[in-house]
Amino acid sequence: MVRRHVIWVLKARLRLKALLSTSEGYALLPWAALAGLLGALATIAFRESIHAIQFVLSGHSGSLVEMAKALPWYWRVVMPAAGGLVAGLFLIWSRRVPAGAMSDYMEAVTIGDGRLPMRQSLLRSLSSLFTIASGGAIGREGSMVQLAALVASLLGRLRNFDAEQLRILVACGAAAGLTSAYNAPIAGAFFVTEIVIGSIVMRHFGPILVASVVANITMRELPGYRPAYEMPAFPAIFGVEVVLFIALGAFCGVISPQFLRLLNRSRKEFQRMTLPVPLKLAIGGLGVGIISIWVPEVWGNGYSVVNSLLHAQWVWSFVVVVLVLKIIATALTIGAGAVGGVFTPTLFVGAALGYLSGLVAHGLWPHATSDPFAYAMVGMGAFLAASTSAPLMAILMIFEMTLSYQVVLPLIVSCVVAYFVARSISDVSMYDVTIKRHRDATDRLRLRGMQMRMLIRPTETVLPMTAGFDQISSMFLEYPVKYVYVVDEAGRYQGVLALGDLVRVMLKRREGDALTARNLLRRDDVHVISPNMGLADALQRFMTHPGERLPVVDGMCGTLLGVVHKSSVLDAYARLGASM
Repeated sequence: MVRRHVIWVLKARLRLKALLSTSEGYALLPWAALAGLLGALATIAFRESIHAIQFVLSGHSGSLVEMAKALPWYWRVVMPAAGGLVAGLFLIWSRRVPAGAMSDYMEAVTIGDGRLPMRQSLLRSLSSLFTIASGGAIGREGSMVQLAALVASLLGRLRNFDAEQLRILVACGAAAGLTSAYNAPIAGAFFVTEIVIGSIVMRHFGPILVASVVANITMRELPGYRPAYEMPAFPAIFGVEVVLFIALGAFCGVISPQFLRLLNRSRKEFQRMTLPVPLKLAIGGLGVGIISIWVPEVWGNGYSVVNSLLHAQWVWSFVVVVLVLKIIATALTIGAGAVGGVFTPTLFVGAALGYLSGLVAHGLWPHATSDPFAYAMVGMGAFLAASTSAPLMAILMIFEMTLSYQVVLPLIVSCVVAYFVARSISDVSMYDVTIKRHRDATDRLRLRGMQMRMLIRPTETVLPMTAGFDQISSMFLEYPVKYVYVVDEAGRYQGVLALGDLVRVMLKRREGDALTARNLLRRDDVHVISPNMGLADALQRFMTHPGERLPVVDGMCGTLLGVVHKSSVLDAYARLGASM
């Protein structure tokens, strides 16, 4: 009996091992769960470190806006500048540390081998820590996601995963970090698959989703948990009000590219400054500090301001002031080179734009429209969809934050409209990897639809049907080609003259014999290409042709338009393969 039990256990172990070895996704599931747990703990450690530094600097912790309001005006100026200076010193230190790998988790997942440098990542996180804790107008989620991805990378390297498995595990860590920051496990998984990886494949999505869920459960079970945004109950939307949410989506789609352009312009302006990095960050912090003398709401990433918009009544003029100055403060912080995220400031801008739109709608139709907070909630998703070029992720994130089915219809139409409007205006996006992926997709479509008319080059090796022996000989002597093209009086293609035929005629030719191109003409020996022929068909023609070029002939009138070179066709194919 014991022997039979031992045999059964051994067989079960062998079957389990075979099952795990047949699927990379199955094998990664337990490690993805562990990456989710460790990623959540890493984000908690980063958040508590921010609170600790806040308490040391000012005696307050928690909301940065409340902290700013409690400080004298001169401390509001000094703290962001001093924090930027310290953050810059850590940033310089990180740049002097040999990395040996991709320092950004997105690069490590998309073009790297999944290895993240530990010392450099920790130093950059310390830089971000001081920027955020001292009032810098930047999101904390960037460093949280980076730390969670770093933990996953170290876990995979400890387990000796290959490059493909390590990349997936780093993606799991990134999803866990975003989930921990926003209490949105499904959206966290879709963020990584839709933005970072660029495709939803189950062998990737399964482990990433497991990591997100485990991270969310971990955050909820630990004491002191509270969601970043406290969403009120979303009202039911009926009838024509859906049109107003479509208009909100279009509004966010128009503003989003301008917001991202402003951030890029700020980066370029700071890069032109011939100053050390710490001084640049100090200047950015000083700008934030000066603005906060009058409007302390510009401090931090905007969590508390968004929660206030969702639960309190704001005057439209003050919303506009806070929105404009917050955008300027964010541009100063990010442009100076601070390490952090733009995700949370983007949600703030969307909430403010939505709130203003709701005030207008409620003022015009007070009995037929929802309160402004409903438009603020949808505006967060619409502006996020337009800025990240990831509408599905934005829809899921706001839905998970609200846990309300009522928000789905206005949210979907607003996010989709915002995405398409923003894409029609510009291809700019919050993340470089998204911009590159869109450009690659555009290149693939262009190359796949390429016709030979786009590759036509003029040719000088053309002779009339009446060309004599001397003219033919001169043409072959001047151009090192195997074939010369022959056209009639109207420029219509007739065939080719072959160098081999000319040589044989020269050996047999008697003095005084008349010889013209008509006598040596080959009509069907060389394939011709039509101007609307695609890459695949053209390549097939070149496969059976030993030469470097083929004539392009208009199929309607038979006119010789020029030539296409084999190297041009092969180069187009190479670019198509590289983009894929």
